[in-house]
Amino acid sequence: MEKRTWPYGSDGRQVPRAFSSTLIAGGNGRKCKRSEKEMIDVKWSNRCGDDRGDVFSSIPTDLLRRIAGSFNVPTLWAASGVCRAWKEALSSLREAMVFVQWGKRFKHGLRGVSKNREKALHCFLKGAARGSTAAMVDAGLLIWEMGKKAEAVELYRAAAELGDPAGQCNLGLSFLQVEPPNNKEAVKWFYRAAFTGHVRAQYSLALCLQQGRGVECNRVKAAKWYLKAAEGGSTRAMYNTALCYLSGEGITRNYQEARKWMKRAALAGHTKAQFEHGLKLFAEGDGGHALVFLELATRAGEAAATHIRDVLLQQLSPRLKAHAIACADNWQIRQASR
Repeated sequence: MEKRTWPYGSDGRQVPRAFSSTLIAGGNGRKCKRSEKEMIDVKWSNRCGDDRGDVFSSIPTDLLRRIAGSFNVPTLWAASGVCRAWKEALSSLREAMVFVQWGKRFKHGLRGVSKNREKALHCFLKGAARGSTAAMVDAGLLIWEMGKKAEAVELYRAAAELGDPAGQCNLGLSFLQVEPPNNKEAVKWFYRAAFTGHVRAQYSLALCLQQGRGVECNRVKAAKWYLKAAEGGSTRAMYNTALCYLSGEGITRNYQEARKWMKRAALAGHTKAQFEHGLKLFAEGDGGHALVFLELATRAGEAAATHIRDVLLQQLSPRLKAHAIACADNWQIRQASR
């Protein structure tokens, strides 16, 4: 089964127009920078009327900011419109969202912006300083890649303690990868993120439960969390769920379910699943479909798939071979465009 896990970045949801840019056109047609606070507050200036009584406005500002630190953009937008006190208290988090957006542009080279990791990190740290857990996670990710693991762990911890599931998951992963590993602490944070529905945390928790890493080995619970993660879209969890159903490990053996999840994992791009599903189709005499999956597995570097693929290329008619190769090409094009 797959055992490798990797950090997971912030959700990357699309940002509303209120956060769309910190640049505006000047009178001479040149772009001039406008302060983040000025740009954002214009959008909220007409949203909030009079305060809605003491129920909302009496909440301490520091507490409100801590609660809202892990909000996504739509939730932060809605919270800022509750009352004037909340609008003012959350202004720093709205500024942070601008920095997060620009950090992602610099990191990935989006919307005409050239890739620049230093500028991306600068933006994420600015957002983190304003209390955004998404910025903390993204900054931690870059800093971890730079080899500054202790600094990254502190950023993940800050996000995790504010309730951010991605921060909790990344903190757990970092505890598994540091020397010496702290498996029990990793499992604690995986549990917290998994119960919120964080798919990567669910998969990582299942892996720990299956291996008895930081927690007593429990294959029944492991199969349960693999299934939850698979239903949430984790490709590796789909493959491991298929193996659980196939072997009956932690769950009632069910070949039909095993086949379903193996096919889903293969279609999602899991190389070993592509090979094993192709092998199953080959054994059933469905050479055309088998060739599609075996070709994909071969292209992905699965050496064991090459021999059977070559056998099918010799056995199948030119029409079936051409159709299978075209299907494999189209699948790769669709995956690349996602």
